[in-house]
Amino acid sequence: MSAGPASTVDALDVPSGRPAAVPTPPPGDPRLARLSLNQKTTDRWSVAEAVTGCVRAGLPAIGLWREPVQAIGVPAAARLVADAGLRVSSLCRGGFLTAAEPAARRRALDDNRHAVDEAAGLGAACLVMVVGGLPEGSRDLAGARERMAEGIAELAPYAAECGVRLALEPMHPIFCADRGVLSTLGQALDLAERFPAEQVGVVVDTFHVWWDPDVLPQIQRASGRIASFQVCDWITPLPPDALLSRGMMGDGHIDFPLLRRAVEDAGYDGDVEVEIFNADVWAADPDAVVATLARRYVTHVLSDRLAG
Repeated sequence: MSAGPASTVDALDVPSGRPAAVPTPPPGDPRLARLSLNQKTTDRWSVAEAVTGCVRAGLPAIGLWREPVQAIGVPAAARLVADAGLRVSSLCRGGFLTAAEPAARRRALDDNRHAVDEAAGLGAACLVMVVGGLPEGSRDLAGARERMAEGIAELAPYAAECGVRLALEPMHPIFCADRGVLSTLGQALDLAERFPAEQVGVVVDTFHVWWDPDVLPQIQRASGRIASFQVCDWITPLPPDALLSRGMMGDGHIDFPLLRRAVEDAGYDGDVEVEIFNADVWAADPDAVVATLARRYVTHVLSDRLAG
């Protein structure tokens, strides 16, 4: 485990290595009151390490991933989070509901029921649903979307019984073929609105929605449906693996205050989760990563709201 957070005086930003523009907000800083670390951002950390890292940095919430949770078991993970006084802003991920073959569909639905159980055991605010792309060899996008919607309809009542909210995540169109056939917030809302808002909501992830010319009216439409707000930047040029093209806030092209204001105007007052897939970020010291994201959150996401 890392030795501790970077100095507030001589800290270097991850992954650039440049001197930090502002001091690292200390634990107890009111600007951190809604900031959550998505566990994938510090991919090397176990659940225990991520929890203690959040505590060291003064972050009040954590977004967990199923695989590290499964490595220690849901009860142990839930105890770690509760003992640290943290909130679970989300559990990632359910979904991948587009299979055409009946046995594969049954396996996917069973796995999603397990994911719901895990989210319930953790007290997660929502279960993020990455709905799935095209089955191998298929070009039937309409069919994949129909099967995905049928899967959500089957899972939603069970999730409601367990007190878990499903959060549909629209993904940038470059991921439509392999990860997410919901490509816009509007598409996600079209599906979510078939169900009560407390059963099925949506994820507003800046990485996936920033480009959409209809994003602001769709965020307004999402009032009462926003289950998670995730932030990271869109960086260019894209790396060979587009999945790893997420950057630290301020390193790319996204207008974070614009989207944050829209989400807040739509009534969302939950946690703001930083989720970054980036090889250089993953290779860096995780404590330095957390310190950088706290600084970048203050300077780029809250830049129009709170003074330093």
